[in-house]
Amino acid sequence: MGYAIIGYAMNASLPGVTERDVRLLTHLNLAFGLIKDGLLDLSALSNILLIRKFRVWNPDLKIVLSVGGWGAGGFSEMAMTEFGRRAFAASCKEAVEALRLDGIDIDWEYPASGATGIDHDPRDRENFTLLLKALRESLGPEKIVSIAAGAGDYFIQNTQMAEVATVCDYVQLMTYDFRTGLEAGHHAALGSTAGDSPKTSTRFAVDLFHRAGVPYGKIVIGIAFYSHIFYEVRNENNGLLQPAASSGFGPGFGGITPEYIRENGFTEYWDSDAEASYLWNGSTFLSFESERAVRRKCEYAKQQGLYGVMYWEHGHDPDRKLLETVYRTMRC
Repeated sequence: MGYAIIGYAMNASLPGVTERDVRLLTHLNLAFGLIKDGLLDLSALSNILLIRKFRVWNPDLKIVLSVGGWGAGGFSEMAMTEFGRRAFAASCKEAVEALRLDGIDIDWEYPASGATGIDHDPRDRENFTLLLKALRESLGPEKIVSIAAGAGDYFIQNTQMAEVATVCDYVQLMTYDFRTGLEAGHHAALGSTAGDSPKTSTRFAVDLFHRAGVPYGKIVIGIAFYSHIFYEVRNENNGLLQPAASSGFGPGFGGITPEYIRENGFTEYWDSDAEASYLWNGSTFLSFESERAVRRKCEYAKQQGLYGVMYWEHGHDPDRKLLETVYRTMRC
């Protein structure tokens, strides 16, 4: 099959998925199933039956149901007991069989952590592993069991990645959102910019998870099809690593047009240390993944012998410029 090209698509994006899209992808992650009363809940995926069309277009496409997402609760409570884990796994198996899915992707953000405001417990560390084992036992060896992992020390500390890696087919590192606070910088860079912590880079995250016991061949790195924007940034060093008054999500890649750049007085720059692109106009800093940056991430994935790359989220790239870049680079 070669390297994996995995796209996350939210429910609202599924109607826009084309035949060309599914022929460029190896895997499509449906975002998101949720947990209700300890069992899988598909009510948020009203467009899920569109996958029947995707199957016709590309019979080789792996369609995986991703469960969870930012702020999605129910994991800690469900995983606390063997009965809860088995019941949840059984509900996943039922959905996989009914919809002819290829597997389940667990996006628990995050075990043993209250960062997203959901219930958590120190025992999540062990229960996370036990949950994945229950899923593997229920789904069998032929189906995919994968996770989306926060790309930092906290995720390593709160999980048992060496054991997790033996259960999962692959581990998807969310190598984005490295910068979200009041210091402007790259949120999804391959490397680290001069003077910055190495922890704000994809390379660091890959090495971190590999040292924790995940083989390179089971690691997938993430590409951001969206941006982060920082306002009222001190006008030094083109805004890099300078204090900002506020920050938030910027436009998706499709919104970063020449008109948008011109109207906001931006100039595009390339940081050769971070191998990342950004926009700067003297007070506003916008971090995004350009075609050049995406190409370098893909090249790195191949050089390191990783399982592949994934991206969030399909609807942010309406002209498919980034997806086409991923395909050309990973398939060459």
